[in-house]
Amino acid sequence: MPMPHAPRSASRAIQAIILIAVVALLALLAVTTAEHLRQRGIRSGFDFLLEPAGFTLGESLLPVEASDSTLLAFLAGLLNTLRVALPGAALALGVGVLAGFGRLADNPLVRGLAAAYVNAFRNIPLLLQLLAWYFILTDLLPAADSALHLAPGVLLSKSGLALPWWGEAGFEIPEPAGFGIEGGARLTPEYLAMLVGLALYSAAYIAETLRAALEALPPGQRLAALAMGMTPRQAFRLVLLPQAWRAALPPVTSQLLNLFKNASLAVAIGYPDLVSVAGTSLNQTGRAIECLLIVIVIYLLLSVAAAALSHRLERRSLRGSPA
Repeated sequence: MPMPHAPRSASRAIQAIILIAVVALLALLAVTTAEHLRQRGIRSGFDFLLEPAGFTLGESLLPVEASDSTLLAFLAGLLNTLRVALPGAALALGVGVLAGFGRLADNPLVRGLAAAYVNAFRNIPLLLQLLAWYFILTDLLPAADSALHLAPGVLLSKSGLALPWWGEAGFEIPEPAGFGIEGGARLTPEYLAMLVGLALYSAAYIAETLRAALEALPPGQRLAALAMGMTPRQAFRLVLLPQAWRAALPPVTSQLLNLFKNASLAVAIGYPDLVSVAGTSLNQTGRAIECLLIVIVIYLLLSVAAAALSHRLERRSLRGSPA
């Protein structure tokens, strides 16, 4: 009679064999590619990461000069990607929740506006939306010397969005000076176009996901909550919304992950993200395979981290659900 653990041991052995075969195949591919490159006199390897980048980044949290290493340039590109993707994800989640609730509002005007927003932004390609936002910010806004005053110390112009911020002399308030704006911090048009475009595009999908999750709940639950003395708002907040959110969590996190991957379109409007840095490094060094591999690995790691976070949030939400 076979031991109970025999099927499990066989399964592990098969998985180990498959893993070894995959690793061997990848190793063979790497060795073959390196040999072909060597025969054609093409340099290969990742030693170029320690060599001078040969280019600068006009916008970066981490300053990069031409004499700095290519590795530093890739790190700056990654930080730029996270700089636009993380706030974009938070903004998309907030706008998506509001628009999702708006789709189910009793007010026909609110319901119609929410539906128009969702349908419009879901059906226009993201690249076109990014280009449109960039055109609006760089062509339709006034020049810096006649910037729009959105709030005290908040100026919007072709140069971007100027905000109060700490500077060398302390807390600085941006003010028009000559043909530009002095003081405070500035968000460039490229960054703003990416942030707004990614957030509004992803928010439309999040809104539709949340609406579908709410409408999929049995109508009897709302009636039962009202029969227990809850107000319509309490029934929505305490009974319907928690259940809908648990159902919507996996597709919502998947959409937020897509937002991170869609940030690679930044190269189309000149925002120096990770893909843009990789493209420039490829032109400088000719290491196409290495540059593409770096980008692929980084995006794969970001996807795995996001998937792990999503799984953890899903398990936590299921722990709080009724049996």
